[in-house]
Amino acid sequence: MDKESHGTARDWAPRSIGLLLGTLVLATAFIAAYVGALHQPTPRDLPIGVVSGDQRAQATLDAVRGQTTILKAVGYDDPAAAEHGLLSRAVYAVLSTGSDNGLLLTVASASGPSATSAIKEVLGTATGRTGTPLQIVDKVPVTPADPRGVVPFYLNVGYVLGGYLASTVLGISAGTTPRTARRAGLRIAALAVYSVLLGIAGAVVVGPVLDIWHHDVPTIAAIGALAVFAAAMFASAIQGWLGVAGTALVILLLVVLGNPGSGGIYAPEFLPGVLRGMHRWNIPGLANDLTKAAVYFDWRSAGWPAAALGIWTVLGGLGLISASLVRGRRAAPSSPEATHPGPSPDRDGG
Repeated sequence: MDKESHGTARDWAPRSIGLLLGTLVLATAFIAAYVGALHQPTPRDLPIGVVSGDQRAQATLDAVRGQTTILKAVGYDDPAAAEHGLLSRAVYAVLSTGSDNGLLLTVASASGPSATSAIKEVLGTATGRTGTPLQIVDKVPVTPADPRGVVPFYLNVGYVLGGYLASTVLGISAGTTPRTARRAGLRIAALAVYSVLLGIAGAVVVGPVLDIWHHDVPTIAAIGALAVFAAAMFASAIQGWLGVAGTALVILLLVVLGNPGSGGIYAPEFLPGVLRGMHRWNIPGLANDLTKAAVYFDWRSAGWPAAALGIWTVLGGLGLISASLVRGRRAAPSSPEATHPGPSPDRDGG
């Protein structure tokens, strides 16, 4: 082997070993996150509404709470407030006194079939022991085409995946850091167009193609475009500052932690530790919550998910532009393009 070959090996070997070690760590984290979060999902503190003064319902929930931590009672002043809590997804169900000395359990399975199933099982067992009749009414059922309620999760997994893949592809082909704010703006515009197209494509798949939400195609398309764009901007900002290596961090946050922490496969109350509240701020969880709110709950509780996705989008765009102004311009004078045309791995040459 000649000296040039030895030199080339010395150049790529450390980088390749580092990338392989990074991939090893990322894959291990993926296994730990998914297996750790989903191997034995155990519900805890599932919120169930009850009207203050409804002594029969309150006594039942108190008795259940004394035996298990699966349910957590949330008090409301009157039935109207309790119904609002159900329809705004503050609680999964409402327990009240029904007819014939029985109890009425009103659920919204579209909030989370796994959660409402657990509530029905616990209360069914409790009332069965006392011989109390229990009537169950599903106020907001999932569509028959999605009996397990997983379509919002998998749809938004595709949207988020498409967003960060688009950013990664542009980073590989044109460089992760645009060298000027104008080029950063062009990249943002390209990703915006891509996001709209993917949003429409996903809506068509779950609408006319699979006939799941055929009445909500424009709504799903708009939510999808926002989710894709938020993921793309988030990924672009990190890659703009960290280069191609930033892709590993993007995957860690959006996939390794983002998917199990989205509350899509299981309701958040089934997840351990920090993952329980992650859906309130991570992009997959926000997109999942926004889809459910729009399709099933007439946009109730949609305010925060929509606003948060917008915030991620704006922060991502600002992050990419600032990376171009700081990292891109600083690297421009020494860019290899001055002598060798074509984009470098971490700079935008076009």
